[in-house]
Amino acid sequence: MSQSLRPYQHAAVEALRHSLQAGYRRPVLVSPTGSGKTNIAAAVVRGALDKNKRVLFLAPRRELIDQACNRLLAHGITPGVIMAGEPRSPYQSVQVASFDTLHARGVRSERMLMPDADVLIVDEAHLSVAPTRKAIIDCYPNAVVIGLTATPARSDGTGLGAIYDHLVETVTMRELVNDGFLVPALYYAPSKPDLEGLKIARGDYVIKELGKRMDQPQLVGDVVRNWFRLARERRTVVFCVTRAHSRHVCAEFKARGIVAEHLDGETPLDERKAILKRVATGATQVLCNVFVATFGLDIPALDCCVLARPTRNISTYLQTVGRVLRSCDGKTDALIIDHAGAVSEHGFVDDPVPWSLDGKETVKERKQQAQQERREPKEITCGDCGTVFRGARVCPNCGYEMILPGKPVPTYQANLQEVGRGKAGMNRNSTWEDKVKFFGQLKSYCLAQGFNLGWTSHKYRERFGVWPNDPRLRAAPEIPVTPEVAKWIKSRNIRHAKRRVA
Repeated sequence: MSQSLRPYQHAAVEALRHSLQAGYRRPVLVSPTGSGKTNIAAAVVRGALDKNKRVLFLAPRRELIDQACNRLLAHGITPGVIMAGEPRSPYQSVQVASFDTLHARGVRSERMLMPDADVLIVDEAHLSVAPTRKAIIDCYPNAVVIGLTATPARSDGTGLGAIYDHLVETVTMRELVNDGFLVPALYYAPSKPDLEGLKIARGDYVIKELGKRMDQPQLVGDVVRNWFRLARERRTVVFCVTRAHSRHVCAEFKARGIVAEHLDGETPLDERKAILKRVATGATQVLCNVFVATFGLDIPALDCCVLARPTRNISTYLQTVGRVLRSCDGKTDALIIDHAGAVSEHGFVDDPVPWSLDGKETVKERKQQAQQERREPKEITCGDCGTVFRGARVCPNCGYEMILPGKPVPTYQANLQEVGRGKAGMNRNSTWEDKVKFFGQLKSYCLAQGFNLGWTSHKYRERFGVWPNDPRLRAAPEIPVTPEVAKWIKSRNIRHAKRRVA
């Protein structure tokens, strides 16, 4: 079955084998979100069965259990399932179990015998430090325990050395992007929340207080307005703080005519499956959720992630953004719209992360130290369009020249010329029809020049002082560029060129 693995997945299986041969009993495999850890696990299970070993696969969510069962079946392995609402098959050599169900039945109430296992495979291993989950692992002192995670750190950023004894890393997210297995991310940070004074518990913001801070009408409206500006055609998942917050964001999308749905941990199972099916087929464009989609959401067509939940936990950040990085036909990139200050807090999702099992330093502390040693440039947020980028003074999206702190502000001599009234689309008192025609000409010019479509929005704003957020503008047909508009565009291009030379 190893022939069905991608090269880096095969390397991961071999690395785990070498770890066990070296005498480690509890290795944890680190592999980015979207890299196919369940496929790697299925190959490990096959190897264990070939040696007549019994395997217990543990996962925290129903979606992850379903994925594991489907992947095992694809490898010719029929597992038993231990999960609420599912019939038992206790005599199968492989059991796939819900942490919560197994703890409730086998540990807390002792209503069932714990299944025999020589090998435990723990999915989302960064969650296995929770007392109930650790109690299950402790029931198997003689078993080999293999953890799987994209982010081997607890919520406070410390390592998992209390459970695991060897860190196995084989591929980075940047390598997966470069090789085409994941798509690159584009970042926008149109707003940053005020988090001053919020209480912190177990390494992250207290949800109740955070929900009150983020669930404000103006902030909810800002999320939707910027989505229309940046991602109107994209299939989107929105990460919110509380159920009320998610429902309010969802309602705002619906009020603007977008097919959106809300999902949380209390959504009935049948409804939950139906919602996810509609999202997968594209019938629902926007999924607003509270923590449900952080783990186990596997819908490659999603190409926009809206972060409306601030977090100090780098694991949560990487897990959420990773939901939209999977590749699929026709998908070239993923858009990250950050209303949570997450990019400023944690950096780009494909930045190298110095993971460790040691609990002496947090991931953030090690990452900051590594960045200082490498002297990596800081992220810059474009003051014009909100794009987040590095290593340049000019925004790669809109061409706006950033003036970094400590640099002199350039001044230019210019001859000011009044724009005559009555020229279509060329003055601020233009009619709505004139503005639609002007935007249609911008679209025509943009496509002819091969520019990013975001260029049209910035030129429109340059002319009229507002963003073209109205859907009727977005739907404006392309029309030939008039001499007046061509002259105006040329003057803008000359202006930007002079600024760069200066």
